[in-house]
Amino acid sequence: MKKLALSAGVALIGSTIAAGAAAQHVKSLGALTQFVQPAQSSEAAGTIDFEHALPMPLPNPGFVPPTREESLLLAPSKLGAPGHMAGGVGNGKRESTRIARPLALSTEDGVAPQEFGTSSQPFTTNRVDALGDNTQFYYAFRPTGKLFFNIGSSTYLCSASLIKPGVVVTAAHCVANFGRQQFYSNWRFVPAYSNGSAPYGVWSAASAVVMTAYYNGSDPCAVSGVVCQDDVAVLILSPQSGVYAGNRAGWYGYGWNGYGFNGSAQALINQLGYPVALDGGLLMERNDSQGYRAPGFSNNTVIGSLMTGGSSGGPWHVNLGMAPSLAGTSFGSAAARNTVVGVTSWGYTDPAVKQQGASPFTSGNIVPLVNTACSAAPGAC
Repeated sequence: MKKLALSAGVALIGSTIAAGAAAQHVKSLGALTQFVQPAQSSEAAGTIDFEHALPMPLPNPGFVPPTREESLLLAPSKLGAPGHMAGGVGNGKRESTRIARPLALSTEDGVAPQEFGTSSQPFTTNRVDALGDNTQFYYAFRPTGKLFFNIGSSTYLCSASLIKPGVVVTAAHCVANFGRQQFYSNWRFVPAYSNGSAPYGVWSAASAVVMTAYYNGSDPCAVSGVVCQDDVAVLILSPQSGVYAGNRAGWYGYGWNGYGFNGSAQALINQLGYPVALDGGLLMERNDSQGYRAPGFSNNTVIGSLMTGGSSGGPWHVNLGMAPSLAGTSFGSAAARNTVVGVTSWGYTDPAVKQQGASPFTSGNIVPLVNTACSAAPGAC
């Protein structure tokens, strides 16, 4: 298996950060740590190169996780009582903003059959867009977008999504350098990014919040800095003329402690993101796979996926889409639509494996992260 060791990635990334310059903007909040973006940097022109951004490397565990069958032999971990928070559709108001040159893309499209890699975990990965239609401009896809940010003077990209009108959720490794007590900077979120177009605008982050355990490296990790319990972060966006990104694009609900999973800790996961190896990262991609929680892998959820670097931080949903009107039947358990229960945390650089994982959303991470964001900026919620 080709291996991209996280330690090598951290050394490369860490060497480009002026740690002392950012330290004064970091606030310790006990179990959480917040970085407040300096106003002059957040408004600085030309610091983000939208056209030549580099995909944030996916943390790679270097070995395959326990299989679904092996995980089923273990008693599911007790995460606490499942819960969820509802989302909102927004008003759908678009604006024509071009932030990079559009590139030619293949028109070959359609639904592909299920495929699987050496992991033998089936999945289906396709463009979100239907043939000839900009599907990503509509709910429930438009709250997902591209996340650009600086590591030193270089621009990197991840994926992210709105879970409140002004609160974005992404992977912690798109926000901070695990265990190095270093934050990245100048995040720009572009909902429903489409081949250089920002249909719902470009939104700057005023601050970022991660779990302190991830920030200082004490987080329980089956693979240090890669397969961790808390590779989750939130960004608080700055409003524009009193309006937040989610007021236009909408926002998702979010769930915790296994919401949407059955008694065997399994769920159908709908993953969205912008992997650079698929359509050059220019279009939103969707992946569907049965996911299982691996107790021996820091309770991470594991899915089959074709996605690659750039998909980090993209949302993992249960029940993605618009609910039908029912007659003569009823919904099943945990039926709340468009509920994010994780974000892309890690994957394999070996294209044969085709698996990715996500830290679990729990009452100990996503709930206090969002609560902290809403306390700091009530208007964003």
